[in-house]
Amino acid sequence: MPRPDDQKAFLLLLAAVTILFGWVLLPLFSAVLWGTVIALLFAPLFRRLRRAMGGRANLAALATLGIIVATVIVPLALIGAALTQEALELYNRIKSGELNIGQFFQQARDAAPSWVEGLLQRFGLTSFDAVQERISGGLLAGSQAIATQAFSIGQTTFDFLLNLFVMLYLLFFLLRDGDKLSARIREAVPLRPDRRRALIAKFVTVTRATVKGGMLVALAQGALGGLIFWVLGIGAPVLWAVVMAFVSLLPGIGAAVVWLPVAIYLLATGAVWQGVTLILFGALVIGLVDNFLRPYLIGKDTKMPDYVVLISTLGGIASFGLNGFVIGPVIAALFMAAWGIYTTARKNGEGAAG
Repeated sequence: MPRPDDQKAFLLLLAAVTILFGWVLLPLFSAVLWGTVIALLFAPLFRRLRRAMGGRANLAALATLGIIVATVIVPLALIGAALTQEALELYNRIKSGELNIGQFFQQARDAAPSWVEGLLQRFGLTSFDAVQERISGGLLAGSQAIATQAFSIGQTTFDFLLNLFVMLYLLFFLLRDGDKLSARIREAVPLRPDRRRALIAKFVTVTRATVKGGMLVALAQGALGGLIFWVLGIGAPVLWAVVMAFVSLLPGIGAAVVWLPVAIYLLATGAVWQGVTLILFGALVIGLVDNFLRPYLIGKDTKMPDYVVLISTLGGIASFGLNGFVIGPVIAALFMAAWGIYTTARKNGEGAAG
């Protein structure tokens, strides 16, 4: 048995080197995070390919990596390039005055029935010009931010390529050696076997459900929204598709906060068939994707209320940027699982360390 002083010194050393290792990896945090997330998501595919290839793990990992690049990395790069181009064009059109947001609002106001004006006054929205100015300023600022980010990405191409290389390089080994790594992590976690299994299973389940369910549903809704915008001739369809995909990530909000105001504007300005088409397509196609696709992809695996998912996603994005889309719900799930284990132990009279 080690002496208590030796045990304390070793635990202190263990904590110190762990913190230092995390500090070393901090500049590559996004690459490590998304490499781990994608490995968890594509691990079942890797295992099927490994069985089909006679247990050759290297070949199966390379094949899985090729599929990931072809189906995930390349499409996202193409979408990012199109988004950057449309954002720059939108910013230049607004800044030059070619796209007059105020004129659009004035057309909608003139075409609106008199009861709409009375309704706005009842809710205290009498200063329509101020609202118009705020929204116009918000659109200009938003497009400017995207344009600035585009220039920033161009200036930091080396950093982007380095993170992409690290993610793909790490992803290969996480796929190939994932089973061994997970076994070593389970052995290293200083918890009772049943609690260790519960927490690790919750982590894997929530990570897969968040990415597989939330992101795929968001991509589907964004793609459908961008498609109908393109068909109806609405400007910057890729930009609006990305916006709809982003808001679709948030439970209880959805893409309707984008396409519904556009449909109302179309109706108010006399484009009746375009407005009606957008409403029907949004309600019957885009809206139903969430109702049918999300339960199929996620099911009841997360077992978290929608409000917990919403606030943890928003809080995660606010704290960690895009990475918080995964980090927030995972932390919330582990929080609920840990307190559930503690409550059960208290009821059974085991104590917190039981």
